Order: sequence, then structure tokens, then C-alpha cells
Amino acid sequence: MATYAIGDIQGCHDELARLLDRLAFDPANDRLWSVGDLVNRGPKSLEVLRFFKALGACSVVVLGNHDLHLLAVAAANQQQANDSTLNAILRAPDRDELLHWLRQRPLFFRSRKKRVALVHAGLPPQWDCTQAAELAGEVEAALRDPGYREFLQGLYGNEPSRWRDDLRGMDRLRFIVNALTRMRYCDAEGTLLLKEKGLPGHQSEGALPWFQVPGRRARDERIIFGHWSTLGYHAEDNLWAIDSGCLWGGELTAIRVRRNKPIERIAIACPGYAKPGK
Repeated sequence: MATYAIGDIQGCHDELARLLDRLAFDPANDRLWSVGDLVNRGPKSLEVLRFFKALGACSVVVLGNHDLHLLAVAAANQQQANDSTLNAILRAPDRDELLHWLRQRPLFFRSRKKRVALVHAGLPPQWDCTQAAELAGEVEAALRDPGYREFLQGLYGNEPSRWRDDLRGMDRLRFIVNALTRMRYCDAEGTLLLKEKGLPGHQSEGALPWFQVPGRRARDERIIFGHWSTLGYHAEDNLWAIDSGCLWGGELTAIRVRRNKPIERIAIACPGYAKPGK
């Protein structure tokens, strides 16, 4: 039995199918983990959602910022522009079942068996994996609550940008979401710098990749994450970044996750369905 973690798909269903063929993935025996962003911008978001939902217990999906955006759009009963790749989901006959399934997904997953954690974007330096799991659980409870629409309406925004244990209400939940699903850079004190998006080496003064902040609490824990397509595949010091820009004409990456053996990368080239900045 093999366990694979796969990078951001964003509606690129055909590329997902090709990669799974390459892996000889067998849902009866294997496990498939996703770092989130199943949907948006690629051509077949609906098919990707249906595929993962149908996998059932053999898959783990942590929510990404694009997945949460879909839930927020649906909760507000909005239609996107006519060319939006979310509209196929919003108009699908199984829309409600798919959105309900998506709302039940975690924001953070930790496998004791594999000694590894899965998150879309990252962990701020103030948190270890135990605290991240507890705080993610607060957001997960809000998403699964009958009043989840109110939570989703308050989701957007960059503030607060710094964690405090005494944060309450929507400020607390918004910070947790931004850290786990949007963060790439922060400063040495852990302030989120959400406008920084480029490749390391091109950031503003004082901005550090979240995983390079000195003294971060989770530095000894193995973490797999996505979200950062300009970073591409990157492995260092117990960390694996696996968003290698499938949507943008890069690659779709999977890694085979093992407890006591080296992590193996498998990737396929992708044609690209969108241009950066569009």
C-alpha cells in the first residue's frame, strides 16, 4: 500500500488522471492526500471535486484558499463571471452534496503513522503542529456549524496580521485561515506578509519564507504543503513544497510519503491553462 501526496490541482483533472496512471494508483490499496486548491481557474473543477469525493476514506484533502473561496461564493448565492471555472460546480445537479462534502474537509492533517503533517500554505512560526491542529479545529467547527454562512461572509481580509492568544471571534478565525491557506512570507516576529508572493530572493526587506524564520516552533516536524507555485517543488529540513505550477504550465507533483524511507517525487509536465497574473 502506497500513500501519495499531490500538489495543487486547481481544476486540472486530465493532468490528475495522467499522474495517477503514472503512479498506478489503486484506490482499493493506496491512499491519496491533497494539499488543497482542488478547484478554480483550471477547466474541470467539477470533475476534480467529484473524483475526490468518490474516493471516500482512501483520500485526505486539506482545504486551500481557492476551495474556501468556492464555499464563500456558494454561500452568498453568487455567480461568477461567465468564464469562471466555478460556475460548473455552482450549477451542477450534485452541487449541494459536493459543497457539503467540501465543508467537512480539514484545514490541517497530521499522520502519526507517517510522522508528517499536511497543510495548504504553512504554519506561522509561533505554532507547532499540535497547536496548528487545535486552531484548525476551531475553523473546521465554524465551517460545519449550521451558521457557517456567517463565518464565510467574514472570511476575507488581511487583518489581523499577527497572532495573539487572546484573539477572539472572526479576527481569530480569519488569522487561522490566512496562516494555514494563504501565507508565504512573514517577518521574524511572525507577522503575516500576505502581499508577498514571488520567488525567494525577490521579496521585500524583512520578509522571510515562513519556513526559514529562525526559531520557528515546528522546525523539527515534517510538513508537506502547497500554495506557492512560484517556489515550485522544494525540499529542505523536514519540509516538502509540492505546488509546482500545474495550472501555469509547470508540473503536477506527487510525492510518495514514507515514515522511515526517503520521500520520492513523481511529476508530469502540464500544458498550462492560465497565465500568471490573469
